[in-house]
Amino acid sequence: MKKKSRFFGILTAFLICTAGIVFAGDTEIAGVNFPQEKTIAGKTLKLNGVAVRKALVVVKVFAGGFYLEKPTQDAREAIESEQVKHLYLHYLTSKATAKKLREGFIEAMEKTNPPELVEKHRQEIDRYASSYDTDMRPGGTAESTYIPGEGLTLWVMGEKKETFQDKEFIQMYYRYCVGEKADKHLRKGYLGLK
Repeated sequence: MKKKSRFFGILTAFLICTAGIVFAGDTEIAGVNFPQEKTIAGKTLKLNGVAVRKALVVVKVFAGGFYLEKPTQDAREAIESEQVKHLYLHYLTSKATAKKLREGFIEAMEKTNPPELVEKHRQEIDRYASSYDTDMRPGGTAESTYIPGEGLTLWVMGEKKETFQDKEFIQMYYRYCVGEKADKHLRKGYLGLK
């Protein structure tokens, strides 16, 4: 009986001591853990890279992880390849209001894509932006997943919002994430360049 209680005492102490430890293989950034792999649509995706979005230099808006079936540091490959892709954002602030998120998305899409494509896909850009209909808070999430043949789907706070089928628009979306004119910190982080 003493051996059993000693064993459970050691086990309890071990669990208490390791409760805050990141699992081997996870990547931690800004206090958020990203697993090295995720299974989506029956495919095993690998963590391509992580990044933190900042506003006004000091406000950490979100920590993001970009997952691909076939990891790459090549932006064009990440944008154009036909593979399952997943972007997971974990918000770190309550300053990311729905209005700011909508405006920020539209502005970034306009900045990172050719003007003629922006005008051609204005309706999709506005639809995607309008999916941000709730203010974020620390711990809030937004996720987007591209599955070839099914399209790009957005979830906000765990709620499925929209699915987009147009491949040109979908490439515009990934250009906004990792293209040449994308936020340099996000681009480097998502492509694993830093």
